[in-house]
Amino acid sequence: MKKIIFILIICSAVVANAQTPTGEEILKKLDANMTSDSKIVHSKMIIHGRRGSRTIESKSWILGAEKSFSEYLAPAREEGTKMLKLGDQLWMYSPSTDRTIKISGHMLRQSLMGSDLSYEDMMEDPVLSNIYTAEIIGEENVIDRPCWLLELKATQKSVAYFSRKLWIDKERFLPLKEELFAKSAKLLKKVEIKEVVRMNHRWVAKRVSFKDELKKGKGTEFVIVSIEYDKKIPYFMFSKAVLRK
Repeated sequence: MKKIIFILIICSAVVANAQTPTGEEILKKLDANMTSDSKIVHSKMIIHGRRGSRTIESKSWILGAEKSFSEYLAPAREEGTKMLKLGDQLWMYSPSTDRTIKISGHMLRQSLMGSDLSYEDMMEDPVLSNIYTAEIIGEENVIDRPCWLLELKATQKSVAYFSRKLWIDKERFLPLKEELFAKSAKLLKKVEIKEVVRMNHRWVAKRVSFKDELKKGKGTEFVIVSIEYDKKIPYFMFSKAVLRK
C-alpha cells in the first residue's frame, strides 16, 4: 500500500511539472500575443504632471519590430509632430521649427514629450525573448488573476533595462504588472495594466500606467483607442520623406 501511495505521489509530481511551462516558454507565448507582422494603433497618452494633466493623441503604423511611424494629432501644440523608427535609428520632425532631428546617444534617455516614457523605451525590441532570458520565480494574483512571476535578465549590453520582473496572466499571456531595473538593481520604472479587453481575437492592454521612479509626478497613462493587426501598410510610410509631408 505504501509503495502504491509513493508511486501516486511521484506520478502527480511528474504530471504537475509537465503542465507547468518553463520561463522561456511563457516569454515566447507572451511575445506571440503581444507582437504581429503589422499593426495600426490609435492611442492617447495622459501625462499626470505636478501642475496638472495633459493628453497627447497619436496614430502609429508599425511593421514588425524594426519599423514604425507615428503622427501626433492633438493637442494643437503637438499636432503634426512625427516620429520615424528604422531599426536602431530614430528621427523626429517638428512642424513649429520645420526641422527633422535624429535622436541618438544620451538624447534617447530623455522623456518623450514630458511623459514617464523615454525615447529609449520606444526603440527597445518588443520581442523580449530576443534580448532576455526568463526564469519563473513565483506565482501571485494580480487584480484577481493568477499570474506567473518571471524574472528576466538581459543577454545584451545595449538594453534600457538590465533586468525586469513580470507578472504574466496564466490564461491571457499578458504582463499585468512589471518592474524595470538598472544593472545596479535600482528600480527605474513600474508598469501596471489597468484595463484588459478583447480586440481582433487577442487580449489587449487597453489602459496601462507607467511610473518613472526617478522623477516626480503621478505617472503616465497609455490608452489604446483602437488597434488593427496584420493590416497592409504602404512601404512609403517608413521613409524619411514622409516626415515632411
